[in-house]
Amino acid sequence: MTNNQKLQINIRKLREKNGSSQEKLARLADGTNNTIIKIESEENQNPTLKAPQKSPRHWTVTINDLVK
Repeated sequence: MTNNQKLQINIRKLREKNGSSQEKLARLADGTNNTIIKIESEENQNPTLKAPQKSPRHWTVTINDLVK
C-alpha cells in the first residue's frame, strides 16, 4: 500500500472518529469539500499535503500518523 493510499484511508478514519464531516474538515484545512471527497474516494491519486498538515492540529496527530 502506498503512502497516498494510507493517507486517504487514515484521513477518512480520523475524520469519522472525530465526528467531523467532510465539509467541516475542508473548512479546517482551508480546502474545499470536493477536495476532501476526492481524497477519501481515492479519485485524487496525488493529494497535496496542505490539508493533512493543517488538520492534525485539530486532531492532535502528525503527518507520520496519517501514513502509518
